[in-house]
Amino acid sequence: MKQTTDREQKASSRVSYGFADIYGGGAFVVISTFYTAFLTKALGMPPALAGTIPLVGKIWDAVTDPMMGNIADRTTSRFGAKRFWILVGSIVSAVTFAVMWIPFLSGSTTARYIFYMLMYMLFSTGFTIVMVPYNGLLPDMVSDYTVRARFSSTRMIFSALGAIIAGLVPTLMIKDNTDPAQYLTVALIFSVIFLVCILITFAGTWEKQRTPVSITMAETFTQSFTVFKSRSFRLFIAIFIFGQTAADFITGLAVYYVDDVLNAYGGGNFTILMGVLLVAQLLGMILFGPIMARTSKKFPILVGAPVRMAATLAMLFFSYEGGPFPVILGLSFIIGLAMAGTSTTIYAILADLADVDELITSINRPGTCSGMATFARKISAGLSSALIGVLLAMVGYNETLAMQGLRQSASTQKGIAYVYVFSQIILLALTLIFTIRFPVTKKEFDVVRTEAARRRGEDTSVPTEEEKKICEDVTGFTYDRLWNEDNALRFK
Repeated sequence: MKQTTDREQKASSRVSYGFADIYGGGAFVVISTFYTAFLTKALGMPPALAGTIPLVGKIWDAVTDPMMGNIADRTTSRFGAKRFWILVGSIVSAVTFAVMWIPFLSGSTTARYIFYMLMYMLFSTGFTIVMVPYNGLLPDMVSDYTVRARFSSTRMIFSALGAIIAGLVPTLMIKDNTDPAQYLTVALIFSVIFLVCILITFAGTWEKQRTPVSITMAETFTQSFTVFKSRSFRLFIAIFIFGQTAADFITGLAVYYVDDVLNAYGGGNFTILMGVLLVAQLLGMILFGPIMARTSKKFPILVGAPVRMAATLAMLFFSYEGGPFPVILGLSFIIGLAMAGTSTTIYAILADLADVDELITSINRPGTCSGMATFARKISAGLSSALIGVLLAMVGYNETLAMQGLRQSASTQKGIAYVYVFSQIILLALTLIFTIRFPVTKKEFDVVRTEAARRRGEDTSVPTEEEKKICEDVTGFTYDRLWNEDNALRFK
């Protein structure tokens, strides 16, 4: 026990754990920032059509994510079930990320659409193999609420580093956003980076050996979707989807905002803006980590979301060609700093949800919980890409003008600015509402852990009425219906 405690206290353990989220955070920054631009500006695909490709990939995830969570919970390996799949996924994810960006210019628009839809599905599968086990790893490494928060904070710093690398390197290398070969070069470089980072996490982490969950693959989808019976999990998913979609709208629309609204893509301005945004996000991760450990895991969103909403609204007054770029950079810094609050909160909360689920079902299934959380993350990315494509089409974006390097109409420029600002504000308001309602802080978490110990026969104390009420509020179940395997096996 002492050895495990020593490992938990080492900074090197937290660093090793965090490295894989350079892939988790960086891959989606590259995709949300450049994939729609790659399809529309470099390949001439209509934006509404291009935006549906990630969403179709998420429908595929509805199959693969629950299956991967099931597989991880059923696997036995000397490395630990989740670390084994992280090792396997390191190679798969590197290859599948690269194939998304292969230039396919021949054939009809329909043929290109089908090709890139299939490539995106391959990428989603590779992401699933790594991130579902990775998201479920921390509960099997660390049990303490506060120590988990430190590991999650470190992970988010690496996620922010990944976002910085993924946000800046492509902007330095893609000088002509109509040249598909430049996108492929960037993808190959990031495939190598992601492979190395995931392998570092595999080598530097550990995992408590658990008895594999004995469920058939036929029960996979029932078991996966019964995690939504938990009130805490439902609220968490709402926070996850709205919070991450708000972040994806920034990166997904940034290239259009800078290029088509400000007319400032050249001269390194886009690189500077992305750099300011992402460096500020990293600083926010460093700032919010210790604050979260001393307050609550909800606190970063409760502070960050209102600040970000105000700064985003202020952007509207400077969103025109020739607008004061230093002012836009200043507001972007505030937005990036506040953005960190959402990610810091989300992944810190995720580590505790398997404990709530176990109290409901009597089954320890962190892989299943992480599988559905990963599915929600990819749903948010798919929704943001689809919405961006639809909204660009609604404001009159012309892909033919884009391929020719010509300016969009004045009304389209104004429409892009409105979409960039108000979509974020709406999504952030929803994120804030669900965060306020989320019921788990350290006090509630300790009650859940104690009650689970009672149910296992490891604690002989008698629960108070307040503790029973907390259990009911956190789970959404009456006290007498907790710790029942049927809660995992049946929807009723």
